[in-house]
Amino acid sequence: MANTSQDFSQLNISEEEKDKLVAEVIRYVLFKTHQNSGCPIKRDELTQIVTKNYHQRLLPALVINEAIAKLSSIFGFEMRELQRSRPSSTNQQSTTDTKSYVLISQLPADVYSKHVDDVNTAHLTGFTFVVISIVHLAGGKIPEEQLWHHLRRMGLHETDESNPVLGNIKQALEMLVQQRKTKLMALKVIPWFMSLLREL
Repeated sequence: MANTSQDFSQLNISEEEKDKLVAEVIRYVLFKTHQNSGCPIKRDELTQIVTKNYHQRLLPALVINEAIAKLSSIFGFEMRELQRSRPSSTNQQSTTDTKSYVLISQLPADVYSKHVDDVNTAHLTGFTFVVISIVHLAGGKIPEEQLWHHLRRMGLHETDESNPVLGNIKQALEMLVQQRKTKLMALKVIPWFMSLLREL
């Protein structure tokens, strides 16, 4: 930690300024993870928070590393770096590395399932994942009737008002639409979704 403070002082950043930048990065990571249900956060997004007012080249890495340490020691999260190759926009044959992060709880599995997992909403999360998968496999757009065709093949009927898990299936789907978790006619699937499926 002393070495880190020395690094920040060499960049002419006060302890107060450093703490403020680290807090902003932590706040962003926590809110973004909660808002997007664990979606990866691009390193570029975190770098922009730091470089908004400061232009030192080494500062973003130092702030992000400090945020990683505090997320672990204070909040009990590991901020794990994901690294994926993607084609460069200028030359399709070269690739650039896109770094992103996900938060992973450091709680033991039994404690996590007892105190964090919400069994009351787990079924809706699964239903959301199924609907998004169907829409994505259909090319990002699907007519409502075709979506119902696929859901019926899974035993989920739009006329079923007393499903033992979801209750009224049609209302469950309408709730997803209202919550903007899915847009039936024009869904733009998050690019990392397919790469996550490939990694499984």
